[in-house]
Amino acid sequence: MTDDHCGLERKFCQLGDELTVQDGTRIEGYASLFGRVDQGGDVVQRGAYAASLKALAGADRRVKMLWQHDPAQPIGVWDEVREDEKGLFVKGRILTDVDKGREAAALIDAGAIDGLSIGYRTKRAEKGAGGKRLLHDLELWEVSLVTFPMLPEARVGAKSESAETDLMRDLAEALEAARLDLADQ
Repeated sequence: MTDDHCGLERKFCQLGDELTVQDGTRIEGYASLFGRVDQGGDVVQRGAYAASLKALAGADRRVKMLWQHDPAQPIGVWDEVREDEKGLFVKGRILTDVDKGREAAALIDAGAIDGLSIGYRTKRAEKGAGGKRLLHDLELWEVSLVTFPMLPEARVGAKSESAETDLMRDLAEALEAARLDLADQ
C-alpha cells in the first residue's frame, strides 16, 4: 500500500506469538518477517532494514510508533528496533498518558487490534519468481499498531491481568458495542 501524500509504503504484519503485551503498555515482537510472502506479493529480504537502522542511529533518531499510520497520532516509543535472523524486532512502550495510547492498550488487550504495520520507502527491490517483489533495501520510518495486517497467519498475543486491564477491556467492549449500534442506524 502506498500513501501518495508522502511516498511511503506500508507493510502489514499480523502477529500472534510474535508480539506480546505486558502490563498493558510494554510490547515487543516482530513488525516484519523475512522471507514471507504477504498479501501484496512482497517478500522482505534479510538485511533490508540494516542501512536505514544505521542511518537513524547515526542521526540519533528513532522509528516512530504510530496509531493506524496516522503521523498526527504517535502513541508510544520504540525503545529497540533491530534486525535478527527472523525479521524486524521491535520493543517499546505504549504511552497511556496519550488518549490513543490508552485506546490502543485496551483494544490490544481485548483482542480487537492484533497487527503491526511498517511505514517505509523502497530503496531497492527486484522482481522475483511468480511476480513477487523482493525488497532488499527499505528506509524505515514508522511501525504502527493497526487493525488490518497483511500476514494473516500470525496473531497478536496480549498478556496482562491487572484490574486496570480489566477496566480497559470493559471500556473497549463498550466502545465496540456502541460502534456497532451506530453502524446499524
